[in-house]
Amino acid sequence: MMRLPARETATGLDVAFYGIPFDIGTSNRPGARFGPREVRAESCLLRPYHMATRAAPFDSLTVADIGDVPINTFNAPACVPIIRDFVADVLSAGAIPMGIGGDHTVTHPILQAVAAHHGPVGVIHVDAHADVNPTMFGEPINHGSWLRRAIEEHLVDPERVVQIGLRGTGYAAEDFDWVTSLGGRVVTAEQCWHRSLEPLMQEVRASLGDAPVYLTFDIDGIDPAFAPGTGTPEIAGLTSIQGVEIIRGCRGLQLVGCDLVEVAPPYDPSGNTALLGANLLFEQLCVLPGVEYRR
Repeated sequence: MMRLPARETATGLDVAFYGIPFDIGTSNRPGARFGPREVRAESCLLRPYHMATRAAPFDSLTVADIGDVPINTFNAPACVPIIRDFVADVLSAGAIPMGIGGDHTVTHPILQAVAAHHGPVGVIHVDAHADVNPTMFGEPINHGSWLRRAIEEHLVDPERVVQIGLRGTGYAAEDFDWVTSLGGRVVTAEQCWHRSLEPLMQEVRASLGDAPVYLTFDIDGIDPAFAPGTGTPEIAGLTSIQGVEIIRGCRGLQLVGCDLVEVAPPYDPSGNTALLGANLLFEQLCVLPGVEYRR
């Protein structure tokens, strides 16, 4: 990732990138298992300094790529403890985990590890979908149920959940209401149209405060005009600029982990979706606690 050193473990690191080549929790188009590979390939273009924000993450943090989680490609429930334990090792080493998915199922076991280390966390969730289905096709472990599982297991403080970019059709009229019923906030894509999201992120920072926050970014939160390579695309979404504004607006929060999920390269031969994903991960890296800024 980003031409960084490859390490076998997170020992001695401040930040650890890792891949999760998993898509057996996908309900529509598979292919996100190839996301980590292509995001890493497109990340070779990235340079070490952020010219807009002046962030210099590699001057102040020790960062490396520790490879992929050794998932079970045939059994989604069996992957939950595998992913959880892998991330728990990263956290035990004192590093911030930065996951490259993989479908969104993976954020559930990541949060199991994060909550065991930090307690229940706030979540900034960028997505076209609420991901709070009780089950999908009768299965409780999938990319459309991970947030419900995380809240049910008290991994997440629902009053400190902010969902941004939700849109499209649903299974029921109440699909986007569950998080708000628990005290969280939902910002639909329609509320974001034709506007900068900097003011929104000022509100988000104020509401989330100084307690730990996890940032999970589903690439389908971005409109398929910019990110067609994903399993469940929805029209009329966020622009790539708005995605960047959201992440830059997280600067100052106590981010304890991040991920970028649902890049499915087979649906975007141009590589643009993976390129966007790689850049969004660099943006995430640049807003982590401890990053220095060059003036």
